[in-house]
Amino acid sequence: MYPNLYSFLKEVFGIEWGWTRIINSFGFFVALSFIAAAYTLILEFKRKEKQGLLGYKEVEVEVGKPASPGELLVNFLVGFVFGYKIIGAITASDALKDPQSYIFSSQGNALWGLILGVLMAGVRWYEKNKQKTAKPEKRMIRIWPHDRVGDITIVAALYGFLGAKIFHNLENWGDFVKDPLGSLTSFSGLTFYGGLIVAGFGVSFYCIKRGIGFRHLIDAAAPGLMLAYAIGRIGCQVAGDGDWGILNSAYLADSTAKVRLAAPNEIDLTIATNSTFYGSKEFHEFERIPMKSFKAPSFLPAWTVAYSYPHNVNSQGIPLAGCKEEEHCSYLPVPVFPTPLYETVMGTILFFILWGLRKKLKAPGTLFAVYLIVNGIERFFIEQIRVNTKYHYLPFEPTQAELISLGLIITGIIMWIVYSRKKQIQ
Repeated sequence: MYPNLYSFLKEVFGIEWGWTRIINSFGFFVALSFIAAAYTLILEFKRKEKQGLLGYKEVEVEVGKPASPGELLVNFLVGFVFGYKIIGAITASDALKDPQSYIFSSQGNALWGLILGVLMAGVRWYEKNKQKTAKPEKRMIRIWPHDRVGDITIVAALYGFLGAKIFHNLENWGDFVKDPLGSLTSFSGLTFYGGLIVAGFGVSFYCIKRGIGFRHLIDAAAPGLMLAYAIGRIGCQVAGDGDWGILNSAYLADSTAKVRLAAPNEIDLTIATNSTFYGSKEFHEFERIPMKSFKAPSFLPAWTVAYSYPHNVNSQGIPLAGCKEEEHCSYLPVPVFPTPLYETVMGTILFFILWGLRKKLKAPGTLFAVYLIVNGIERFFIEQIRVNTKYHYLPFEPTQAELISLGLIITGIIMWIVYSRKKQIQ
């Protein structure tokens, strides 16, 4: 596992750049997923614009004005925060031991904050000053949907993070009550469906207000959402963020995290020996640890069905023999199903299916309906081998993701029926 860029560079290239600790592996792949989704959205918006399905909106702008005090202040604050925190984290050796705690603390480098703040404000003033005219004039410009993808991405990121945190804390209410501030400010504990739902509302409101048709919007976004999900799951796998499957009792990991076939009764003995970990919040109840026994087919390596996640980012498990790092020196003694790997594969396949269907489905909204259905089916079945909080007070003890998956499937079917009929009527 590579919890951050530092661990990757050190193991693969032998490079030890301390400042790279601030680049979290999961965050890196989340950023890539947003870029990929934005790119596919631009392609789809442009295609629909050429077909006349989406149009522009005229916006009045004032040309030739110098930079306002508000603009300069915003640029200064952005530069100050970046310099104070990011450059501060790079220049402070103790910050690199726990970058996330440093970012959310009051610590920072005021000098670098002032330097970058003044620099960004100065650049903004210079750019606007070059365009300044003796008499500013108002002009009408055309803004096409693809021109707004940058803003849409920012809206999706903000609402997505908010929704992911809210749904995670609802799912793990006990942990939230114990440490509300820590639960809200940490980058761990993100629920995908929470992010999807809240970001969906935020982006839809933003786009509808700016004249972008709702059904064409959701169709254009569908393939990119699936691709973003697949890429995001790479981050879960690489970082080992705890978003893995249940125990595979056919295998056992030795003290160096290497996986081998387990002998009879070894699993029970290992779990009993490491009861401190297996009785923790990771599995909630020691007596109800979920597990299945499955041996890898001869054509697949064992790690595809049983992985011990050495050096995982949350340091879950037991100490890893020979690890000399200050952190991330744990592994899972009983390996688990690497479900992020499965979801990356399935998400990629479903992306290409949706990408192939986008020109064939003529009724607006039906492509997104298909996305909801296949997304829900994929997630519902993967939940059968994942570790998640169950609602024990409900019949069949479902997880939050299972309930939302069923909701997505039902919603997708209803949308397909309604939008298909609208197309037939037209």
